[in-house]
Amino acid sequence: MSESPAGQPALLARLAGTVRRLWRRRREEPVRDAAALRLFVQTRASYVAQMTLYGYLRTRAGARFPELFDDDVFVASINIAKWHVWLACLSDLSVYAGGLLRRAGASAATVGAIVASLVDRILEETGVPADAGPQFGAHAERIRARIALCDWSAIADDDSAFCESPAALVEWAPVVEDLKQLDAHIVRNSVRFRWNEIRQELRRTLDGQALVLESAAATDRAERPL
Repeated sequence: MSESPAGQPALLARLAGTVRRLWRRRREEPVRDAAALRLFVQTRASYVAQMTLYGYLRTRAGARFPELFDDDVFVASINIAKWHVWLACLSDLSVYAGGLLRRAGASAATVGAIVASLVDRILEETGVPADAGPQFGAHAERIRARIALCDWSAIADDDSAFCESPAALVEWAPVVEDLKQLDAHIVRNSVRFRWNEIRQELRRTLDGQALVLESAAATDRAERPL
């Protein structure tokens, strides 16, 4: 049975609570190959995008949050926002992961190839969602351009790579512009805070040398004549 518009906020709250509980109970897996890194980036980008967007909307709307789901325009705006915040999260985490690989000894060219392939696979699997709005494709191409032009040696092991996701939440959240400007500093900091645990987890679980060796072996297999 489908949820009525009035029931959607309660459903979202239950889902958010479930996500938080599962997140706390998750078992960390080593990231030793391209598939594991892709899964890590994809799932963590989705987690941060959802938690920050819906958290901000619940905080700003307060008791009026359920009423907003009676407005089809607002619901459409949420859907557009979630995809753009997700794209920005994907961009930031991919760049940070590339910086860790570079510090693990991978060449800049190798890092660029690994991260570009990772982003391409995720974007290809996602396609262009029907509810993502007309600017989704252009935003996806900006991620590819950022990866292509990235100076991997300059990516520090701090929150400096996470520059697009805080700005995206401020830009795309369906909140009155004047209120967003009042909230901007707090909202940006809340997104950066969400990334702290993700950064620590990737630092613990990433085996950069194993991943680079696996990537080189996969490339060799692909180029070897049949």
